[in-house]
Amino acid sequence: MDELLTALADPARWRLVTLLAERPRPVGVLAQLAGARQPQTTKHLQTLERAGIVTSRRSGQRRVYALRSAPLRDLATALVRLADTVDGGGAAARPGVGGVGGIGGSQETYERYGRSVDAERLAAVRGAGWADGRSFAFARSFAGRPEVVWRYLTEVALLARWWVPDDLRISELVFEAWPGGRIVQEYRDVEDTDGSDAVVGRAEGVVEVVRRGERLTYRSSPLLPDGRVAFTAQVDMELRATDAGTDLEVRWRLADSTVEAADFVAGIEIGFAQSLEKLAAAVAADEGTDGAGSAHGSGTGIEQS
Repeated sequence: MDELLTALADPARWRLVTLLAERPRPVGVLAQLAGARQPQTTKHLQTLERAGIVTSRRSGQRRVYALRSAPLRDLATALVRLADTVDGGGAAARPGVGGVGGIGGSQETYERYGRSVDAERLAAVRGAGWADGRSFAFARSFAGRPEVVWRYLTEVALLARWWVPDDLRISELVFEAWPGGRIVQEYRDVEDTDGSDAVVGRAEGVVEVVRRGERLTYRSSPLLPDGRVAFTAQVDMELRATDAGTDLEVRWRLADSTVEAADFVAGIEIGFAQSLEKLAAAVAADEGTDGAGSAHGSGTGIEQS
């Protein structure tokens, strides 16, 4: 396939292929129709023949070339398969730290994020402070008991299971679950296993309110590549016990927004919603194992390459 694509990539060879699609033709005629010299045309045809796209036959003093349809059909099938993969959600995207910034998930998510980025960049032209006061609300019901959900919100080993948007992995995570405790989130692409690619995003913050099993409040600030704060998010989480398990309400409120924060703000709804989906799945899976499996203790951090 590589040789086929290389052969077809040259405009002069593509012109010869289109001429041969009409009917088999000799080298001299092909050179005339393509407006090229015969030696160059011969070299191009030899390249196409080595790639299996054309065949040739000596006929008297002439060499006549003909196009083979099978390789082209194979290529067409491969291209259709790629298109189907994209339409089925195969393209990747990555909302960044804590669900802010970057691009992530499926092709649909990628396009949705792109529309959001365009809108936020347009809004950001107003200057610094453009997103101050903006709020986002999330609500989710869980099959697990409040004490189980609470542990997933505050214990590092359990946070690491869900507090990351699709297609990313946590490379550093600190969460000190007490008032004044430190928060650090750093993410890399899930396929960046050796840490050689750039960090997708990093945020730093502080825990403010801790009422076990009821309320958790913290501030988190995504950092720009130069280390400056993009904005600060005040995040308030409230848990309520229900007959079926636990209801969680999360409210984000933004402050200190910079012009460069647009791409981060655009990813909040997508990225945090993806994280909550993972949280729901993890809680449901662990509820049957007497509360979050074997992970215990609040912990303070993990760090990976």
